[in-house]
Amino acid sequence: MNEIQKVDLTKVKPYGDTMNDGAVQLSFSLPVPYGDEANEAARQLAKKMGFEEPAVVYSHDLGINYTYFVVYGKTIHTVDYSSIEVPKVDVDVMEKHDIEEYIKDNIKRDVVILGACTGTDAHTVGIDAIMNMKGYAGHYGLERYEGIQAYNLGSQVPNEELVAKAIEMKADALLVSQVVTQKDVHIPNLTELVELLEAEGIRDRIVLVCGGPRLSHELAKELGYDAGFGSGSYAEDVATFVVNEIVKRNLV
Repeated sequence: MNEIQKVDLTKVKPYGDTMNDGAVQLSFSLPVPYGDEANEAARQLAKKMGFEEPAVVYSHDLGINYTYFVVYGKTIHTVDYSSIEVPKVDVDVMEKHDIEEYIKDNIKRDVVILGACTGTDAHTVGIDAIMNMKGYAGHYGLERYEGIQAYNLGSQVPNEELVAKAIEMKADALLVSQVVTQKDVHIPNLTELVELLEAEGIRDRIVLVCGGPRLSHELAKELGYDAGFGSGSYAEDVATFVVNEIVKRNLV
């Protein structure tokens, strides 16, 4: 019997060298000058977090009165993995060829998809991976798909401009990438787009999708979007959802 078969999924615990030893590695920074006192401060903080036998194994001077730490410790806590339910996009992901065939058979016209990093967000890596022809990690982007007219509008696109472009090009779907999330700046920005679409009376006619490292499907739904895709998503994940949603909502 291998190690994974011995795991009690109702009491899952971290491990480092031995199953259930509770070993954890964590890193953080403190606004204190580098030195022995800083290391002791980090150790005490880890202990107050509930970690047993905390040890600072690495520290680095970040500059004037700031220090970075890597700490090892052990936790006594467990989680019931068997009871965890995470809202996800409920669709069987198709390959590129299957999506193209699905469009031909069910939509019978080109699907127009606009993608952009909106607001002040200038990080295009995510939207480029989904939209651009070369895609990412061997997964071709939407520009390469037959039956899809994909337009990558780039970064720092005002919501008003995206909505105007959606109306002009009769977009079927909008893909919004948000990487900058400090102080939850992405929340009001994403909310504003929904409100603008509703004000123009076109929200129900557009498949609205957002994505980014701190965006989940659950959060996207709460903000008024049809779906949310986090890190590790590819063009086929998004395209499968969009074309299925178009047919489901009879937007053909």
